[in-house]
Amino acid sequence: MTTVLVLSGVLVGAGASSRPAVRRAAGYPIRVSAYVANSGAEIVSTYDTRLERKFGAVQVGFGPTGVGASPDGERVYVANGRSDTVSCINTGPRLVTATVRVGRRPFAAMPTRDGRRVLAANFGSDTVTVLSAPDCHVIGTVPVGPLPHSITTIPDGRAYVTDNGGGAVTVLDPGSHPVRRIPVGDFPSGISSPPSGRLVYVSNTGSGTISVIDTRSDTVVGRLPGGRAPLGNAVSPDGRLLYVADSARDCLLIIDISGHRIIGHVHVGVQPQGVAVTPDGRRVWVTNEQSDTVSVIDPYAQRVRATLPTGHEPEGIAITPR
Repeated sequence: MTTVLVLSGVLVGAGASSRPAVRRAAGYPIRVSAYVANSGAEIVSTYDTRLERKFGAVQVGFGPTGVGASPDGERVYVANGRSDTVSCINTGPRLVTATVRVGRRPFAAMPTRDGRRVLAANFGSDTVTVLSAPDCHVIGTVPVGPLPHSITTIPDGRAYVTDNGGGAVTVLDPGSHPVRRIPVGDFPSGISSPPSGRLVYVSNTGSGTISVIDTRSDTVVGRLPGGRAPLGNAVSPDGRLLYVADSARDCLLIIDISGHRIIGHVHVGVQPQGVAVTPDGRRVWVTNEQSDTVSVIDPYAQRVRATLPTGHEPEGIAITPR
């Protein structure tokens, strides 16, 4: 999961205010939050991305890995890898509203762009479970390739699933039926797409590359450098930069997509995993599995702004759009 906005306010001393109250514009979000799944625990850590501060935790199933936020920011979905379940969180009160059994060892839980479905990649079952949203009822299970790892969705309703054991990406049509298999590199893992959905970026952990898929033709149209062992990735809101966690070098790679080159390395914690961008594109958040931290990065200055504590073994991360 990717977000931005500036929060302004008025500080008022004790007693009556000497100036009129400032009204919040309709639809203006109070908080843009980050949700981090801690795979070595049973919690999702929550953060205020503007204040760059941890503010709580939500108890979920055991071994949470992947996290996905609904387009309206009102729900977050968590794949609990060791419980074979998906937890559905209402982001207002930050409470689990449903826990649903899916396939074996789910790794990712990603909503469609219209927010009407949630797709869970079952790493241990070679399937994707389809849930209705926001009520979280199982409405189907479809076969994909071996060891499905991560999922990205695009505006026309299609979804792209990395088959970590098959060196390919499975394409699901808007009805969540498998329609195509696209060969990529070795051990594909992280996957993302920009708001337009025109391109999809696949981290090939075993090949050290990023495959670029054109969603109009569903073919690989390019490859980007990915360091030694790329895992999670996320694209900037304007589609110009790709951020990749290089787990072998403990750094975040900043890649100029049009130039097909790495333009920056930012050292983070040990074994970075998940990557998410705030909606304004001004911050990149990276989970560090073996450091039990999350790094907050200014991608333009190419530096770490903050290192915040997480639970044990953080992996997936999503940033709500509100």
